[in-house]
Amino acid sequence: MVELFNDGGWAMYPLLILLILGIGVAIERLYNLSRAAIDAESFFKNLEEAIESGGPDKAAQLCSETPGPVASVIHAGLLRLDRGLEHVEKAVDNSGAVEMAFLERGMVWLSTVANLAPMIGFLGTVSGMINAFQAIKEAGDVEPSMVAGGISEALITTAAGLIVGIVIQFCYNFFANRIDKIIADMTEQTAAFIDLLAEREHRGV
Repeated sequence: MVELFNDGGWAMYPLLILLILGIGVAIERLYNLSRAAIDAESFFKNLEEAIESGGPDKAAQLCSETPGPVASVIHAGLLRLDRGLEHVEKAVDNSGAVEMAFLERGMVWLSTVANLAPMIGFLGTVSGMINAFQAIKEAGDVEPSMVAGGISEALITTAAGLIVGIVIQFCYNFFANRIDKIIADMTEQTAAFIDLLAEREHRGV
């Protein structure tokens, strides 16, 4: 493996840096998104029970003890409940925007690595072919031993760039799907929360 890395030439170093960066961001995203994902339907049932049995204070306590953006957004709305439904909706919208930004944090780096790695690999390919033809030019003759190094460099960097790009692109797609699911849960449950408050207001509770 070390020999292949050395044979790949200069392009292997930026590819290694991109791989380390991509894996680092992927680990961070996996940890935080795993904490953010909850059973939204079960949480909302518990929230309804908390509001009915203990009022907004008990519901706020439930939200503060539950990780994830769904609970955080609803908690922000509960803190503005004394100001009226309009302020609750505004607080929910503002908190939702903040939580979405947090969920998508780091995704741009994964996208950058996935797109940049193959291009650097192809640049290394061009560099290897230039070296191969330069060796032919200087020797004035074509011998396999003269061009083998340049061609080897070209093939190794191409493969390395594609491997890094494929791995990080898979991570990007996986996390993007999880983020979409969390955002969908957040949107659905906050809408149900607003409806629940509107119904309670209508009943005069």
